[in-house]
Amino acid sequence: DYTLIVQGKDMADNLSGANPKTVNFRVISDEAVTQVLNYPNPFTTSTEFIFTLTGQDVPDQMSISIMTLSGKVVKEITQQELGPMRIGINRSAYKWDGTDEYGEKLANGVYLYRVNFRNSAGEQYKKRAEGKLDSYFKHNIGKLVIMR
Repeated sequence: DYTLIVQGKDMADNLSGANPKTVNFRVISDEAVTQVLNYPNPFTTSTEFIFTLTGQDVPDQMSISIMTLSGKVVKEITQQELGPMRIGINRSAYKWDGTDEYGEKLANGVYLYRVNFRNSAGEQYKKRAEGKLDSYFKHNIGKLVIMR
């Protein structure tokens, strides 16, 4: 955990304000994914995926599988569709419109999604719990709702 404290002043040593700006942050070197969610949820026309990546490098392989409650994969969102990723908070460029692999609209209801992020050695990124958002994403699986 780190704290960055910044205070500016001009050439006459006048401070920029009464209180310095303070920012707390954490540096995490483990390869992990955290705070995974889709927004908006529930959705009517489209949703996008938001998540945080930690570690040194972005995953070499990335995809998100959309599944029915019985576990049948109805849509696989590929690395190319997700767009460029970086270490830190990511908001995918891809907006999923609630259709399956064949472009057919899925029925209203609850679906599951699983993130598949792997490093260059083929090892699955760990899921790291951090904060309240991670209570909605367990065992690399989250829920999303289609309401048209």
